Amino acid sequence: MSCAICKLPALDLSKLGQKLRDGARLMIGQGDYEAYVAHRRANHPSEPLMTREEFFLERQASRFGEGGRRAMRCC
Repeated sequence: MSCAICKLPALDLSKLGQKLRDGARLMIGQGDYEAYVAHRRANHPSEPLMTREEFFLERQASRFGEGGRRAMRCC
């Protein structure tokens, strides 16, 4: 579907919202859980999956350098 006046493709607000949410998550160091699950199932099918909460906590720990990890910080 396109605009009747300018003939540009119509803006899909649900896709735009998804992209904005994904971008905001990546900016704060929170990866996409669904992408993680898809990757693990495709490449490591015999290994257990983290729950969404475990994934969040692991990403948060990685982001802030808990457990002696090097934190991903700009300053």
